[in-house]
Amino acid sequence: MNRGDHLATIAEVLAGTTGAKVPYPIGIRELEVVRSEMVGTGLLRLTLGGPELAGFESHAPDEHVRLVYPDADGTLRLPERDGFSLKWPRPLPISREYTVRRYDAEAGELDLDFALHDGGYASDWAQAATVGTRVHVAGPPGGVVVPWTYDRYLLAGDITALPAIARWLEMMPAAAAGWVFVEITDPSQEIELTVPEGVEVRWLHRGDVPAGHSDLLEQAVRTVTVPEGERVYAWISGEATSLKPIRRFVRDELGLSSGDHLITGYWKRGVADFDEDDDDH
Repeated sequence: MNRGDHLATIAEVLAGTTGAKVPYPIGIRELEVVRSEMVGTGLLRLTLGGPELAGFESHAPDEHVRLVYPDADGTLRLPERDGFSLKWPRPLPISREYTVRRYDAEAGELDLDFALHDGGYASDWAQAATVGTRVHVAGPPGGVVVPWTYDRYLLAGDITALPAIARWLEMMPAAAAGWVFVEITDPSQEIELTVPEGVEVRWLHRGDVPAGHSDLLEQAVRTVTVPEGERVYAWISGEATSLKPIRRFVRDELGLSSGDHLITGYWKRGVADFDEDDDDH
């Protein structure tokens, strides 16, 4: 990939009719925490900054970075730049993926929202982080670029998908229409969203049901009917197992082709650092 080629590809996809994954040149940066705040009761936002943030690229609402942590003995093993990608050491270092919630080049700030849960490696790290805490950030490796020419958009997920959904809504044109379903524990986890007038948002309260064990999201998505002749793009993320029936519904009943939807597991019950690319679904 020549530098700048991905920008031409992004422009082509935006001018087209279907979504597509676009890779970006990947970098590794050492950044530091400049601010920490809760967003609702379920998300902790860390704002990162530092000189090495210069040149960071951000183009798609679901793009992510990977935070790289020292080994248990304190050894820090980082990936090395290899052209426009990264070469990772083996065995792989401890790392976790997080959605780019906001990037402000002028302010030199990068926001990452952490869904808090007991025993989560990155969740525990984020809660312990203070101003000045340093971390290495790899990526983004790319993102799904979607043209704004669809008649409607369907966004759905649990709290781990909420940062990407919030960014999706901010990037949408004011005339966009569609549906948003977000499964959370209770109203305290609801957050303020920038929502186009034609988009309906429904918060789904799971209550005492453990995360990843509810079918609220599936039942909500099944209420969607696409008006005849209209084109819909669907983006849905959350716990991998619970997404399987939703994936079948979107493909078989809504009839969306591969370029018209992305459904991806962000995590899986009982699996640390889950990567859906390694999962047979």
